[in-house]
Formats: sequence, structure tokens, C-alpha cells
Amino acid sequence: MAQFKLTVTVENVKSTDGKISVAVYENANNFLKFDKVFKADSAPSKKGTTEVVIKDLPEGTYALAVFHDENDNDELDTNMLGIPKEPLGFSKGKMKTFGPPSFEECAFELTSDQAITVPIK
Repeated sequence: MAQFKLTVTVENVKSTDGKISVAVYENANNFLKFDKVFKADSAPSKKGTTEVVIKDLPEGTYALAVFHDENDNDELDTNMLGIPKEPLGFSKGKMKTFGPPSFEECAFELTSDQAITVPIK
């Protein structure tokens, strides 16, 4: 089976603190469950734009969750209500008033090497 490369360009990076983490999900049941990530990678944070390359992805439908791990503790820090305290973004979908977008709102087809841009806030 063919393996593809996904280049994720993350925009609106506010500082060089920590790293930018990208989590790749392959279905709605696992979406945004940190123990159910299909594939993940990260890159040192660069102010402005940071690029993270995910290699060896088979053809399929995916959704991305991206966050700026400012304190480099490998987790998305949240407040007491579970609201993220670190900047994050999603492939295609946007945060809603009461929570994250669905897998379907974020999903895209990967059929070749591809580049995607994800703004975080």
C-alpha cells in the first residue's frame, strides 16, 4: 500500500516556546482522544509559521488536531472546565462556542503527498 507525506503548515504561532504538535486521527470514534491518535509528530515552535511533516500515511480520510505545546509537557493544558489554555486548531474545522468541531467537519482525503495549512488560536 502506498505511503504518503503530509506537510502541515501551522500559522499564527505566537512564540518560539515549546513545540507544535500535530495529531492525526483516522475515524470519528477516536477523534480528539489522546490515547487513540493514529499518528503524531511535532516540531520546535517557530514564531509566525511552523512546519510539521507527517510521513508514511496510507491513503485514507483523516482529521488533524494541532496545538502549541508552549511548556513542552506533551499535553494540551486546560482550565478547570476543560477549556484549552494553549493555542490549537484543526484541519478545516473551527472551534465552536461549546467545544471542538466534529471529525466530519475536519476530515479530508489523502490520496497523494499533500500540504495543508492550519491556523491556531
